[in-house]
Amino acid sequence: MELEKSNNTKEKAPDQEYDAKAEFAKLLSTRSGGVYMPPARLRALQEAAAGDKTSQEFQRLSWDALRKSITGIVNRVNINNIKLIVPELFSENLIRGRGLFSRSIMKAQSSSLPFTPVFAALVAIINTKLPQVGELVLTRLISQFRKAFKRNDKIVCHSTTTFIAHLVNQAVAHEIIALQILVLLLERPTDDSIEIAVGFMREVGAFLAENSPIANATVYERFRAVLNEGSISHRVQYMIEVLMQVRKDKYKDNPILPEGLDLVEEDEQITHRVQLEEELQVQEGLNIFKVDPDFLQNEEKYKSIKNEILGEDSDEDSGSEEVSSDEEDSEVEEKEGIEDQTGTNLVNLRRTIYLTIMNALNYEEAVHKLLKVQLSEGEEIEMVNMIIECCSQERSYSTFYGLIGERFSKLNRVWTECFETAFNNYYTTIHRYETNRLRNIARFFGHLFASDSISWVGLECIKINEDDTTSSSRIFVKIMMNEMMESMGLKTLSERFKDDEVKRACQGMFPTDVPKNTRFSINYFTSIGLGVVTEEMREWLKVGDFIYQYAQDIDCHPYRTLPS
Repeated sequence: MELEKSNNTKEKAPDQEYDAKAEFAKLLSTRSGGVYMPPARLRALQEAAAGDKTSQEFQRLSWDALRKSITGIVNRVNINNIKLIVPELFSENLIRGRGLFSRSIMKAQSSSLPFTPVFAALVAIINTKLPQVGELVLTRLISQFRKAFKRNDKIVCHSTTTFIAHLVNQAVAHEIIALQILVLLLERPTDDSIEIAVGFMREVGAFLAENSPIANATVYERFRAVLNEGSISHRVQYMIEVLMQVRKDKYKDNPILPEGLDLVEEDEQITHRVQLEEELQVQEGLNIFKVDPDFLQNEEKYKSIKNEILGEDSDEDSGSEEVSSDEEDSEVEEKEGIEDQTGTNLVNLRRTIYLTIMNALNYEEAVHKLLKVQLSEGEEIEMVNMIIECCSQERSYSTFYGLIGERFSKLNRVWTECFETAFNNYYTTIHRYETNRLRNIARFFGHLFASDSISWVGLECIKINEDDTTSSSRIFVKIMMNEMMESMGLKTLSERFKDDEVKRACQGMFPTDVPKNTRFSINYFTSIGLGVVTEEMREWLKVGDFIYQYAQDIDCHPYRTLPS
């Protein structure tokens, strides 16, 4: 019986080989994904095709495996596991399967609209590394919208525009495509087109309001005109009114990027400027299996791309398996000294300082509580900057902040040096602040100088001449000097500027090097009501003019040494 069985197996071997060839022929003649194949038969085919990896049969089997893998990964993605899904997706050959990925993600999105932000975030991440994939998804979406709009297919139009809106929010698509879609929908208003436009605007409105406010206002003017015309049903009119209310609420329920999906840095994103009316390359052929003569070379190329994206290396993988216990102990010791470099501690510190200041009844209570805040070495400047920032945010200047700064400066020399450093920093960057914030900051420092909380030597960073000043810095100095004059009095202020140490520090404010700069400073201080402090410059200018005239008379260069 055993001999008969062995003979039967030898006779059946050619038939099995024939069956494998027949299965391959049947597989190649069918549409991709059109036939179910039992796992045992699939494994048998894979083993039969593994002998030649460049063969048509092996490529077809790998294509089907790629399609199933991409579809499975896309269907599993959600807001919680998207960071884990992305490396898994990059492990598949997305360049070869970009058509399969586009089709899978569009199909998944159309069947589950609430997950559209997640799918858009997934496309945005892939677009940073493989922009051709992001461009293909966007192109196919625009093509699908055009076809659905011509067929009056409201359901497809709604799902497609929702996806496009979130791609605009993720900066994968340029906002011009959103504006073109809105123009098309609002040009000839019908109930369906207005309904789609309202849904589209709810998703992309916050982005347009921030990045294209003029165009956004024009769109709402068109909505208002459609509402006033009354050519649409009451149901759709109510939808427009609800949209107007959403705009008033600043899209609080429809943010640009939902929480947990802001995964791409702004400078890393690649934005595609695809127009609605231009000829689109949909590349439907990428959905269909085709034999690749350079299959192995292309697979190796993608493998190197994948390693570059994911930061993987075969040497590192093999070496990681052989980590010794000594190295693990050293890693544990290193982890004990890990410091937070994300800035979370700094943000929490600023929040604590802000809440402490806002909850204080008077400046003495504020200083008492702020001194109890735990500060690391070097974080004193953060406390000072936060006090000044809180002061600048007020509608009008409050002496509450000036008294806080004065008390801190007189408590310890460390705080005095921090306020002096802050004055230098704020003066050099004062052009970045709007007028109200500039005024509050200037009056704050004016209070500190007038109360001798910080040294007047800090004024050496101010240079009053035409080249070194801007309109913002001139306004800042004017408001600060007026605050000092109101606190000290004009006579005391002018006498203080005559002090030898202050005079040396303020050589930039009262220049006596070039007559042009001197005249500019005299005119400036005279125009702001401080002509008294310019007396010495006026005397110097008179002497300079006399010397200049005398030099001309004796035909000598005015700035060379003259004979006594």
